[in-house]
Amino acid sequence: MKVLSIGNSFSQDAQRYLHRIAKKDGSELRTVNLIIGGCSLRTHYLNILSNEADYSFEFNGKNTGIKVSVDQALASDNWDVITLQQVSTSSAKYETYTPYLENLLEYVKKYCPHSKIYIHQTWAYEDGSERLRDIGGYDSADAMFKDIRESYAKAAQTVQADGIIPCGQAMLNATKMGMEKIHRDTFHASFGAGRYLLALTWYKALTGKDITNNDFDDFDEPVSDEERKIVIKAVNAAFDD
Repeated sequence: MKVLSIGNSFSQDAQRYLHRIAKKDGSELRTVNLIIGGCSLRTHYLNILSNEADYSFEFNGKNTGIKVSVDQALASDNWDVITLQQVSTSSAKYETYTPYLENLLEYVKKYCPHSKIYIHQTWAYEDGSERLRDIGGYDSADAMFKDIRESYAKAAQTVQADGIIPCGQAMLNATKMGMEKIHRDTFHASFGAGRYLLALTWYKALTGKDITNNDFDDFDEPVSDEERKIVIKAVNAAFDD
C-alpha cells in the first residue's frame, strides 16, 4: 500500500513509525508525508495554485532533504491512499475547512482519480495548555475535541471520504486511561508513546489488521510495558466509538 499525506507536523507525528510497524507485522506500506509546519487547508490550496515546491518530502518516516510541490508528489506514484487534514489551530472550526478542502480534493482527484481519500482526525491540546484558551476559549481537551470530532465528521461527509483515521479519539482515550504524558509540548505527540499510538491508529484504519499483540519496539524514546498496554487499548477503543 502506498500512502501520501498532504499535512504538517501532525502527520509527521503520525507517520514516524508507520512504515516500520507495518514491516514488522509483515505488511508492505510505503509512506510519504508532505510537510510544512502549521500548514492549513487554505495554505495547501494556495500552494497548489502557485505550484510552490515548499514541502519537505518525508519518506517512510524520515526526512529526505528534498523539497517538492504538491503536484510533483501526486504525480510521482500511484497512490492507494491520500490523507488530508486541517491545521490544529483551526481543526475545531468547520468554517475554516471550506471551500479549501473541496478544492484540494478536486485537485488531488485530477492526478489520482482512483486513490482512496482518508481524513486524518487531529487531536486536542493537553489539559492546562495555554493554547486551549488561545484558539477557542476552551477549558479542557474534552471541550476542544468535541468540536474537532464534529468538524472532521462533517468534513468527511462533505467530500465523501473513504474513512476517518480517529487519532484525536485515540489520544483522548489514552489520557482518560491513565497515560501521564501523551503530548511532548502540550500539543504535538510525545516521541515515544504518542507517536506509537498515532501510527497504530493509522495502521488499523488503513489495513484493518489487529493491533492487540503489536510488539514494535524501535522507538525514539522509551515506551514502558504499561504505556504499550494503554496505547493499544486506547487505539482499539477509538474504533468502537
